[in-house]
Amino acid sequence: MAFMEKPPAGKVLLDDTVPLTAAIEASQSLQSHTIVRRYSDFDLLNNSLQIAGLSLPLPPKKLIGNMDREFIAERQKGLQNYLNVITTNHILSNCELVKKFLDPNNYSANYTEIALQQVSMFFRSEPKWEVVEPLKDIGWRIRKKYFLMKIKNQPKERLVLSWADLGPDKYLSDKDFQCLIKLLPSCLHPYIYRVTFATANESSALLIRMFNEKGTLKDLIYKAKPKDPFLKKYCNPKKIQGLELQQIKTYGRQILEVLKFLHDKGFPYGHLHASNVMLDGDTCRLLDLENSLLGLPSFYRSYFSQFRKINTLESVDVHCFGHLLYEMTYGRPPDSVPVDSFPPAPSMAVVAVLESTLSCEACKNGMPTISRLLQMPLFSDVLLTTSEKPQFKIPTKLKEALRIAKECIEKRLIEEQKQIHQHRRLTRAQSHHGSEEERKKRKILARKKSKRSALENSEEHSAKYSNSNNSGSGASSPLTSPSSPTPPSTSVTCHLPVRQQEEDICITSTSSTSTTTTTSSSPASCEHRGTCAALVSGCEWHEPRGLAQLHPEFPKRNFEESQNL
Repeated sequence: MAFMEKPPAGKVLLDDTVPLTAAIEASQSLQSHTIVRRYSDFDLLNNSLQIAGLSLPLPPKKLIGNMDREFIAERQKGLQNYLNVITTNHILSNCELVKKFLDPNNYSANYTEIALQQVSMFFRSEPKWEVVEPLKDIGWRIRKKYFLMKIKNQPKERLVLSWADLGPDKYLSDKDFQCLIKLLPSCLHPYIYRVTFATANESSALLIRMFNEKGTLKDLIYKAKPKDPFLKKYCNPKKIQGLELQQIKTYGRQILEVLKFLHDKGFPYGHLHASNVMLDGDTCRLLDLENSLLGLPSFYRSYFSQFRKINTLESVDVHCFGHLLYEMTYGRPPDSVPVDSFPPAPSMAVVAVLESTLSCEACKNGMPTISRLLQMPLFSDVLLTTSEKPQFKIPTKLKEALRIAKECIEKRLIEEQKQIHQHRRLTRAQSHHGSEEERKKRKILARKKSKRSALENSEEHSAKYSNSNNSGSGASSPLTSPSSPTPPSTSVTCHLPVRQQEEDICITSTSSTSTTTTTSSSPASCEHRGTCAALVSGCEWHEPRGLAQLHPEFPKRNFEESQNL
């Protein structure tokens, strides 16, 4: 399917990984959507998020005096800080509770009910399967639901059914999409978790795998139970401890080997994180190969979409591998990306790989290839022993469809990165333009410009007066002594301060300048001499020099005429 071609009807264009930010405003016109929430709504959200085990800074409730102006302003600051804490937490900001609170228009549907309807329709044609119980919220995706299953002939064996909606990166035609989904059970690899059954329709896909009691690699790192909700398992781990160095080397080598296998086959992945790696003894097996076919956004998309050099699916997988390696090493995700400095690690070889994938230099200049990571000292000496031969046959026609879809996914990523880069530049410019230092500079420049303009006006008026004075004396020029200079005009110039009207985004400046020019025969006759400097800021006094003072012999009649002029 071409990049600009119209998307299919069942495709969801909304990207759930796009981070949301919230700002409490008082009656202001915003370019984003506006929601109205009461304090009781915040309290309800806070109670729902208690399962995460985090101490969230919700301002306390007040029954008496809750309409005071000072109290309302203080509570507004507290609620803003509360929203900032939630939206900057990667796991909380992606959960369904927060999305529905901040964006109810796009997240009003009951996705569990939709999944149950789709699964019920599937069981009509496949009666051998039976649902044991829904596994509520064990994953982080809003539009992906899980159910514990069993086969009627084998009631003790447990399986997991996963149902997912189509995402914004689904560029395969419906026919190619369904063929590739049904091809997944034939994929055999020692480091890929086997798919038991897979099917798809025009709007979603359904896959069944064996249930693993040990859980995923993330469950091992966080010492969590696989059936617990995602927020409870990973938001606030009780004990933070990384894996042993040998485990890091072995698991890392296995994951890199399967990533290289998929990219060599032309199969896009881009969804590597610790919850997508199943543990089977000492072997890591990759999960959710269907995500790229469904067009679902990556767990770490809000991170790598900030860096324009991470613009291919291979570089995305390498960057995500850096996140996974950091989690295996330190027992927790990085606080921010890029990482400026790394804590002490079990080996400097680990730090070398982390620097090549998560450092400022790596994010700015680009990621290494998967083959390059396999050659690094941390993984080059790891020996893998497996007797299973990889098998994954993809027809040539479907390979071409995958190649086109991969290019479209990368193209959307590049466009998104471009928009983020432009928005970041605009935000920096607005922040700099609205800073206190910049405002002072603009005021100083405006005052200088006002003074210069007033001075030019006064000189122009003086020149006009001089010309009119010469013309008023008749054909003969005024009597001057050869050693006397040309008399300058007498003026009082007042510069009023500049007023500026400031708005949130567009800052417009209006300046008001007043210029008064007075001509007098003596300093005592100037009306502004005693008041101008005291009452008007920026007033400059020019000592008047009357024509009679410079030329005592000047005719009184000519002087009176010039005074009238």
